[in-house]
Formats: sequence, C-alpha cells, structure tokens
Amino acid sequence: MRKVAWLGCGLLLFLALSSCAPGPNSVEKTADTEGKIAGFWLGLWHGLISPITFIVSVFSKNIDIYEVHNSGSWYNFGFVLGAGLFLQGGILGSRRARKKR
Repeated sequence: MRKVAWLGCGLLLFLALSSCAPGPNSVEKTADTEGKIAGFWLGLWHGLISPITFIVSVFSKNIDIYEVHNSGSWYNFGFVLGAGLFLQGGILGSRRARKKR
C-alpha cells in the first residue's frame, strides 16, 4: 500500500510540474519586422535586465521580457546566464572571504 501511495504522489508531482511547461515558439529562428534575430549576446543582455524589464512590462502592454524572434538554444542560454549573473552571480556563485584567526 505504501508503494502505491508513493507512486501516486510521484505521478501527481510529475503532472503538476509538466503542466507548467511552455508551448512551442512558432516564430523562433524567424526575423522580426526589422529583419533581426536575437542571438546569444542579446539573450545575455535581456537576462541581465530582466528584473527591470519585468517591472516595466507590468505597466506597459508594449514591453515583453523575452524576445520571441530568437535563435533558439543560444538565446535561451544567454538569457538564463544573464538572469543568473544578475541574481547573485548565478553559476559563478559568490563566496565571502573567511576571516583568519
């Protein structure tokens, strides 16, 4: 009976997490109206400014956090890296110097 309960909890957790997965980006790797596609560097920049952009996007209908006309995985990598750098160093981490006694 215990295995069934754990299996049920695991299934519910899986369904809850997978229901939050985003759908496909149908305009990925297509140019915007100016003929540009956002790549790694623009993704890095958008990630760095994402907290500020989020606040602006709450009050403006013309501002989005994420550029949908992007190059795919490289833009996503830059965005996540930039957001991580803004939030306490991200994958680079932050260490405090220890005091020597």
